[in-house]
Amino acid sequence: MRKPLSAYDVRIFDDYDVECGRGDGEIVVRGKEPYAQMDSYYNNPEATVKVFRNSWYHTGILAIETRTDFFYFVDRKKDALRRRGENISSFEVEGVINSHPKVLESAVFAIPSELGEDEVKVAVILKKGESLTPEELVSYCNDRMAYFAVPRYVEFREDLPKTPRQG
Repeated sequence: MRKPLSAYDVRIFDDYDVECGRGDGEIVVRGKEPYAQMDSYYNNPEATVKVFRNSWYHTGILAIETRTDFFYFVDRKKDALRRRGENISSFEVEGVINSHPKVLESAVFAIPSELGEDEVKVAVILKKGESLTPEELVSYCNDRMAYFAVPRYVEFREDLPKTPRQG
């Protein structure tokens, strides 16, 4: 939960750049004063066009705005999945999977479905010395999340790729 800085206008927009009011959508930002924020990516006009629309910087962060002007993080927009007409938060699915006592960490992502939209896949790292079958993990998920969010594919791995900042 975070309250925005007063030097910026911060709003929630839907996918069509329409303000959602006190609802949920993508956080967009613009400075109230000249030079309060960047106006482009250095030597990257394609990226600039993607994130700056109608004078608003589109953060790619999905959030919910409350009546008291606080914003609750929901997910990264590009991490959201769409399956069977439902939006799925990879962050929320990972939270459930990571709560399993044998799981060290996981990464949830979309893979193409033969029926259109996405299928949910999870890469799982188990705690040292633990074993778990895909069926056991799916059963655990079935009891704790909506049916459409339960991963269809489970892959157990030794590690997950990380950026230098993730360690």
